[in-house]
Amino acid sequence: MNEVKRPKKPLIYYYVIVILILMLFNFLAMPWLMQRQIQQVDYGTFISMTEEGDIGQVEIQSQDNQIVFTDKDNKNVYKTGMMDDPDLTQRLYDSGAKFSSEIIEQMSPWLSFLLTWILPIIIFIGIGQYMSKKLMQRAGGANSMAFGMGKSNAKVYVKSSEGIRFSDVAGEDEAKENLTEIVDYLHNPNKYKEVGASMPKGILLVGPPGTGKTMLAKAVAGEANVPFFSMSGSEFVEMFVGMGAAKVRDLFQQAKEKAPCIVFIDEIDAIGKKREGQIGGNDEREQTLNQLLTEMDGFEENSGVILLAATNRPESLDPALTRPGRFDRRVPVELPDLKGREEILKVHARKIKIAPDVDLYKIARMASGASGAELANMINEAALRAVRSGRKSVTQADLEESIEVVIAGYQKKNAILTDKEKMIVSYHEIGHALVAAMQSHSAPVQKITIVPRTSGALGYTMQVDEGEHYLMSKEEIENKIATLTGGRAAEEVVLGSVTTGASNDIEQATKLSRAMITRYGMSEEFDMVAMETVTNQYLGGDTSLACSAETQREIDKQVVALVKKQHEKALQILTENRQKLDELAKYLYEKETITGEEFMTILNR
Repeated sequence: MNEVKRPKKPLIYYYVIVILILMLFNFLAMPWLMQRQIQQVDYGTFISMTEEGDIGQVEIQSQDNQIVFTDKDNKNVYKTGMMDDPDLTQRLYDSGAKFSSEIIEQMSPWLSFLLTWILPIIIFIGIGQYMSKKLMQRAGGANSMAFGMGKSNAKVYVKSSEGIRFSDVAGEDEAKENLTEIVDYLHNPNKYKEVGASMPKGILLVGPPGTGKTMLAKAVAGEANVPFFSMSGSEFVEMFVGMGAAKVRDLFQQAKEKAPCIVFIDEIDAIGKKREGQIGGNDEREQTLNQLLTEMDGFEENSGVILLAATNRPESLDPALTRPGRFDRRVPVELPDLKGREEILKVHARKIKIAPDVDLYKIARMASGASGAELANMINEAALRAVRSGRKSVTQADLEESIEVVIAGYQKKNAILTDKEKMIVSYHEIGHALVAAMQSHSAPVQKITIVPRTSGALGYTMQVDEGEHYLMSKEEIENKIATLTGGRAAEEVVLGSVTTGASNDIEQATKLSRAMITRYGMSEEFDMVAMETVTNQYLGGDTSLACSAETQREIDKQVVALVKKQHEKALQILTENRQKLDELAKYLYEKETITGEEFMTILNR
């Protein structure tokens, strides 16, 4: 959709212009205007005027080595250079001249008044009129508030044949189905009025970042072909108390005037956080939230104004905002599943040239857990790689490499490992792959590489599931922990020592084992008791313990015991398959990157 943008300049822009004009006037124009009134004469003319008594006032400027004087009527100002004349003072007294120290200012009081007072006032009035006109245009007309601070500044998207449609949004079928009803209501409101049904006043889109919440809102406007007001929650926050509430009032007033329409507030948690309940105070954000609650209650039935909002922190929103009657419907926009990822890849692949043998289903399997924004980035990275390689179309290799770029970063071309370090990394990665391959309920190995990446990884082992899994058994999690400890175990088996290369493996293994005990109820001692709660579901999944200090110590003991048990299992697997470990590590050392097929061929030989 095409966005109607109003050009804006900050107020400081106009103030700087005013100051510069006045400085130029005072430093350049004023001295020039003054100097224009003084006539240069020779010293003989000065002596003649003195003898004739035709001098009114005189000022001797010794530092400038000049004499400034007027005629007898004080109408004209003259200046001449000083000469060695001992009788000058007495001659001036005899001629009746009067000595003065401010002859120029006293010369023309009207001119001085005009230049000092009248002209600056005219300049200020002219610039003020220009600024007022610009600010009135920015605020939307003659009824705008002072300096436009109370205006909503909402971006308005108008009708366009190139607007975003539901066909441009893939992988979120449930969310599109919920929003299709809104589009139908905006097209045929009478169908709902006949039955007595009323549309939800507000629809809250919740989900992780990059899943397409904002795009879905624009798609609703594109399908409905109605005005679409878009504004971020942070734009309501102002320095002055009350300005945020004024913006809310203005936004809903504009919406009611252009109904039927859609109002979209992105990141609504910026103004919709839970109120702390403190007595007193004059919190600007709280006033803005109160005004938003009032405006939503003020909607008339079937008014044609639909409020959409998006957030990835729904647990932080005020209960008064999320209750029925305000936000009546919550639409989850989750990470896409395998089918959804494939559809998203197809949508973005339409924008680039791809080779006919590209398998997007395989790419979707490799990109497990990726959001819509990350998948779009992968497609773009693949296109950039094809251009760098001088090809006219994107190949399967480009897409597979783009997944690795998004996950682990670019290859470090100038990172040179010593032979010993390269061999250690080879054993480390083969340790992961071998432990995974020798266990059941483990994802097959897709690729093993020891090429350093910009994320800091010196190598990695990629495992790809055959299909989409929504549940993990206790055995599968334990096998995953054993696989994570396989790299460190390989170092111990081969070198008899350990390195720092397993830091990320240790972190992931500890996180998994702790989740088994505190959240998944997989501990015999604690049974089905939750010791930990997720505080931020969509932004990292941070957790907080909800148990006593004694229980925390017991949890730590069980976590250590669980990881240690799986570590010992990995050591046993690698010890029993030491010959294959050496053979595969040597092959990886020579090739640097091998596929899962090559790995399994050598393993089964």
